[in-house]
Amino acid sequence: RKQSEEELKYAHELASIHNLTIHSFNAPKIDKNFEANAREIRYYFFEQLIKTYGYENLITAHHLGDRFEWMLMQFCKGAGCAEIAGMQSLQKREAYTLVRPLLKLDKKELFAYLHANNIKYFQDESNLDEDIKRNSFRHSYASPLLERYLDGIKKSFDYLDEDRASLVQEVQVQNIKDFAYFKKLHSKRADIFLIDKYLKSQHYMLSASEREQLKTQNSAVVGRKFLVIQEKDFVFIVPCSESDFHTPRVFPRNGSGRMPKEFKEECRVLKISPKLRPYLYKNEEAFLKIKELLRSV
Repeated sequence: RKQSEEELKYAHELASIHNLTIHSFNAPKIDKNFEANAREIRYYFFEQLIKTYGYENLITAHHLGDRFEWMLMQFCKGAGCAEIAGMQSLQKREAYTLVRPLLKLDKKELFAYLHANNIKYFQDESNLDEDIKRNSFRHSYASPLLERYLDGIKKSFDYLDEDRASLVQEVQVQNIKDFAYFKKLHSKRADIFLIDKYLKSQHYMLSASEREQLKTQNSAVVGRKFLVIQEKDFVFIVPCSESDFHTPRVFPRNGSGRMPKEFKEECRVLKISPKLRPYLYKNEEAFLKIKELLRSV
């Protein structure tokens, strides 16, 4: 966007005035699936900065309109209370806390503050493009409803937050590098909610069909990026790549070699899914942990 050059220039001015450090990133051109890919690029950039500089919080400018648009999109796609409640003002992630201080404010309230205090601001021109699904929802449904029912919508989100807190069991997903696991919760629905939450932290969002698949199958490859295995009392999530869809004959472990009979037999006795075995053979620390977990039940 040409407008972004002016935005960046003004951001540098603000940083200079307030003696703040500024970081910028030039993203490559995105040819398809713009929203999802742009989000992935943004959060990758943010998380690299967090890792490099030891930042503890990521503050974003999401407001009530953003939350309401998201809720309507989820509702129309098919979602329950926890998904519809959507964004939270404070959301703890693995290495930082995501903070959304403007989430209870409507865009009109923000504009009123900016005008009253004579503060310069920009409006993203790409938000006018109704070929983008989110923009279409905003202009056709979210904005007119907020215009007429703002107070009621705010109250509804307060109630949804209370309902979500009572329904959702807060459990920390454990990690050993890229091997993630947790003990199954009180229901399959709760397990899928936590799987979805973890995958979002890895910049992947489950589709409706993938959610249905996880309800009925104990193993599933989602997005051709992650393998989800529900085994005994645990759920395991590991990354997978294109090559993992074709079972290789040779697997490296500190070098290379075939999976020995002893390893295969140990997996068979523990009833470890054959789909998970190639990853475990390449990641000894994860294999030791999964043995410990499965032997404990």
